[in-house]
Amino acid sequence: MTMTELLDGTLTTPVGRPRYEGANIRTWIGFKHFMYLTEEAVLQYFREHGVGAETLHHTYGLGLEIVDHSVSLPATLGIDDEVTAVVEPGKPKPGHGAPFKVRLTVERDGATVTVLTGRVRVALVTLKDAPAGVQPVPAHLEPYTVPEVAALADAVDHEPRTVAESDLPAVLAPADSGAFLWSWRIPYFYCHFSDRLQHSGYVRAMEEVVDRFLADRGISIRTMLVERGWIPVVSRARVHMLADALMEETLHTVFTVQEIVKDVMYTATFDTYVHRDGRLVHTATGTIMHGYAVSRGELAGTLAEFDDTTRAALLGETR
Repeated sequence: MTMTELLDGTLTTPVGRPRYEGANIRTWIGFKHFMYLTEEAVLQYFREHGVGAETLHHTYGLGLEIVDHSVSLPATLGIDDEVTAVVEPGKPKPGHGAPFKVRLTVERDGATVTVLTGRVRVALVTLKDAPAGVQPVPAHLEPYTVPEVAALADAVDHEPRTVAESDLPAVLAPADSGAFLWSWRIPYFYCHFSDRLQHSGYVRAMEEVVDRFLADRGISIRTMLVERGWIPVVSRARVHMLADALMEETLHTVFTVQEIVKDVMYTATFDTYVHRDGRLVHTATGTIMHGYAVSRGELAGTLAEFDDTTRAALLGETR
């Protein structure tokens, strides 16, 4: 069947169980794997509409790119939970890609429990090394097709700027900013289409930069687990791509705590850059809301309240 509309109806589909890899603390699943399941749900929506990622690649020379993904996590997810996704198309804006709302649910104690609500935008990016003999892009896909991620309408305000490589640490993480800088080489297994860092690679980077930041501030995940019985909890996260980052480039990743919320959560920003041809290119931005749950004692199951030491470490204050 030939489809002539992309955003024409809601899809309810099973997306299986989370991967075992995501059960890092007891049997609870970390935020990264919630986002993986959402990604799978959106990919299935495209398959159901006759334009799965493989078809887009080989038939039309397009790469399906998740360019913006935000989630709220109102309930926990366990390793044996079977997850159902509801994918609802949104109203598209010119030059912004194809928008979707996604909800993930599980059956628990006889009731349907929502474990995630989120929004996803997808762009179809013209491949630089497309297979031979690709067909013209169908009319119903043209509104979501761009030559590169930086061509999206919401990326135009992030123009590259000239910066000397030696100045990068001072520019990205000034001494008085409280920012944490981690620079790393993009490996091929974080990429797709033989070319660029993909959405899930950014999600993995967000998870790792938080881990590195906390260790740098003396409150590593293991330290808080062993000394206090505090379990890390993420309630919201967003990754928004602004430009392509290419395989084997160095990705300069900046993590900055913005504020403490009611002494039980903190919000932080996540920004990534590459230094290319003498210019600093902002490739992605994002946010995360992070806190801790108490795992033992009479307060088990409640949110941990930050003390002065934890607040000072998160905010980069000297005590």
